[in-house]
Amino acid sequence: MFGFRLHCLPTPIFASPPLSRSFNFMVFIDQIHKMAQEGRNIMDEQVVVGEEKGSVRLATLNRPRQLNVISSQVVLNLAEYLETWEKDDKTKLILIKGAGRAFSAGGDLKMFYDARESKDSCLEVVYRMYWLCYHIHTYKKTQVSLVNGISMGGGASLMVPMKFSVVTEKTVFATPEASIGFHTDCGFSYIHSRLPGHLGEFLALTGARLNGKELVAIGMATHFVPSAKLADLEAGLVGLDSGDMDVVRSTIEEFAEKVDLDKNSILNKQSIIDECFSKESVKQIIQAFEAEGSKEGNEWITPIIKGLKRSSPTGLKITLRSIREGRKQTLSECLKKEFRITVNILRSIISPDVYEGIRALTIDKDNSPKWNPATLDEVAEEKINLVFEPMEGDIELLIPETEANRWEGKYETSGCA
Repeated sequence: MFGFRLHCLPTPIFASPPLSRSFNFMVFIDQIHKMAQEGRNIMDEQVVVGEEKGSVRLATLNRPRQLNVISSQVVLNLAEYLETWEKDDKTKLILIKGAGRAFSAGGDLKMFYDARESKDSCLEVVYRMYWLCYHIHTYKKTQVSLVNGISMGGGASLMVPMKFSVVTEKTVFATPEASIGFHTDCGFSYIHSRLPGHLGEFLALTGARLNGKELVAIGMATHFVPSAKLADLEAGLVGLDSGDMDVVRSTIEEFAEKVDLDKNSILNKQSIIDECFSKESVKQIIQAFEAEGSKEGNEWITPIIKGLKRSSPTGLKITLRSIREGRKQTLSECLKKEFRITVNILRSIISPDVYEGIRALTIDKDNSPKWNPATLDEVAEEKINLVFEPMEGDIELLIPETEANRWEGKYETSGCA
């Protein structure tokens, strides 16, 4: 699903809120989607602008009115640029940034909703995105992402895997897909499963937001640079004429600031998160979390519990299993698994929740989804198993197995075409 398509975040959202502040994620997303509509029909000339600046190559996600949503054309252009630049001996350093106030807010939910009656009509864009994710993770040249704003879902897959990811006080990150009946995808079952303790389960199930400093603190970004200095940093990197990791790191550190977490940061609640989100099932996690929330000083848990209980039971169960499996899987295995899950969810093989979630959030905007099944107890494990099963025939994500065929396995040559 590549995350949520957002637009025009209100300024206060950029700051990490006090944990005690009530926060309704569905209302938050709906509010932003309402403001997004003005940009839906505006087509920019180039959705990704590629520039050559000496030995540096710059890719700018260029749909600012739509918060640089990841469309099929964006994926195509990025893949073409990255393959060309990796093979080009003159290219030493890659920079990726977003135009406007966002880095990337992920995919367009309406695209998936509109295709709900046509089997596998979104198969191509899903395949291309996950194939691109593998190449971003394993890229052979030094890349730097400059993330000055929203970076959610699949948009964050263009940030976290980079050799250097620079965030600012305006950066806001989340992976909220489970809440609408989807799952944490684009390589995040691999990324989240490797976070400290059980923070990955927490972020994936709750859709909790992290700010720039928090991302650096847990290793999902490498440097925090104030937004006022970002243009000077970009100019410094462009002028390097070097892709040497140490040289690039030294240049970024000239602008970077030490990270000190706010006292109310969710990361300061790690012991509670680990205790609760280590439980075997979603139901046990919620029960343990509720018990902690009843204790004095843990009022911050209440709005999170409310969000969990509003979320799709099917989406929560699929997401928890995917993150847990990710701990024992390679990157390739995680991406292949996520591809199967995504296709099976979009096919509604066990539940139409993803479309109901999108309907409630962005189509009718009633924020009252009718989940089917309606409760965690009604979501049978046998049904969840079906979502993880391989598809028929040759419908599978092809991950290159050797360096010699590194850029093979494109959609055109796959069994999905």
